[in-house]
Formats: sequence, C-alpha cells, structure tokens
Amino acid sequence: PNINTATARVLDAVGIQVVVAPKAGCCGAVKVHLNDQEGGRREMRANIDAWWPFVEDRESGVEAIVMNASGCGVTVKEYGHVLQDDPDYAAKARRISEMTKDLSELLPAIAQSLLARDAALVPRIRAQAPTLAFHPPCTLQHGQKLKGGVEHHLGALGFDIRTALNESHLCCGSAGTYSVLNPKLAYQLRDRKLGHLGALRQEVVVSANIGCITHLQSGTDTPVRHWVEVLDDALRSAP
Repeated sequence: PNINTATARVLDAVGIQVVVAPKAGCCGAVKVHLNDQEGGRREMRANIDAWWPFVEDRESGVEAIVMNASGCGVTVKEYGHVLQDDPDYAAKARRISEMTKDLSELLPAIAQSLLARDAALVPRIRAQAPTLAFHPPCTLQHGQKLKGGVEHHLGALGFDIRTALNESHLCCGSAGTYSVLNPKLAYQLRDRKLGHLGALRQEVVVSANIGCITHLQSGTDTPVRHWVEVLDDALRSAP
C-alpha cells in the first residue's frame, strides 16, 4: 500500500490525476506462473471489466493505465495477446494493453515538470537523499524492454543512483513464484545479486517490482524500496 500512496502523491505533485478502479484485482500473473492458465485469464477479464468503464467514459479522460509493479506491467501489456481469440474480450484486451504503461515511462514528464517548478530541487536532493543502488527487474529490462530510464531520470533529479557493476541483467531469484517453488536456487540468486549491489556501498536498494523488493529484503538489513517511495520522500521534504 505504501508504494501505491507514494505513486499517487508523486503523480499529484506534477498535476497527473490518479483514478483507482475499485474492482480491479490481481493482474493474473501469479496464476499463470502456477500454470493455472484459465484462472489467470479469468483475472484478466475481471480487470478489463473493472477498467473498461473508465476507458470508455470520455469525461473521465483516462489516458493510461499505470503499473507500479513491473511484473504486473509486463503481464497487462500481454492481455491483448493472451485473449486474442476471446470473441468477447479480444478488442478490449488489445486496447487495455495499448494503454498500459510502467510508472517509469512517466518519469520523463515527471522529471521535466519537477525541474521546471523547483530550481532548488536538484541541490536539495543531492544534499539530503540517500545514495541508491538500483536493481532493474527482469520484467522491466527484458520483459518490457525498458532500460536505463529510472537511473537516468532520477540521476537528473539529483539522486546518486547506480546499478551493479556485474550481472545487473540477471534475475534476483524472485521470478514470480520461483522463490516459493525453488527456494534453494532462488536464495542463491538473491545472495549473489545482493553481493553485487552491496559492493556499491549505497544506503538504499531500489527496484521497480514488489516481488524483487520483497525477495531482496529477505536477505539484507539494507532497506529495499520502490524508487517512487524514495522520490516521494524527497518531494515531501521540500519546504
């Protein structure tokens, strides 16, 4: 929940209104990971039903469906493919996928707006914000092909943010339900990833997916957070 509230505050700070569909639920990824394909499709259809009134209503002005978990983002962007043969949902699913954006895809507009409004923001962040080690989730860098955006735009806002010098392209071991079904290998991957991140000696590890965040936090005392929470903290510290 804290990731959701941080997302809403950051978007509100730059004039982007957040509308929450109360009936939306799991994106379907967990059931698909467990090979419950039909259960996953049921959850996809339920989400389409929850979001469609906002998409269809021109007065609501909804321009994007924003995901602040990259694992959900890569799944929702595939709704159109998964449901392409469903006569009742194919067209709607395709539209939902086209509208879906990872939160990091809004970062260029967020950064531009913040920099235009507050000339003192960058030096304040440089002076006050913790140093950050960024773990790019597989679902962000490989699944959605979104690479470098978080690091670039948070860096432009004044954050000291770095990625691991070795194996930053590899999985942290969470991988959907992998950490539950294959814990031995998952924890080996986690500890290997934390070793590379720890070598940076940064104060906070940030990522873009709740699965990665939870899995990495289970193996370290260093705080592991979503990058939007850290940005939210920096904006809330403004005078």
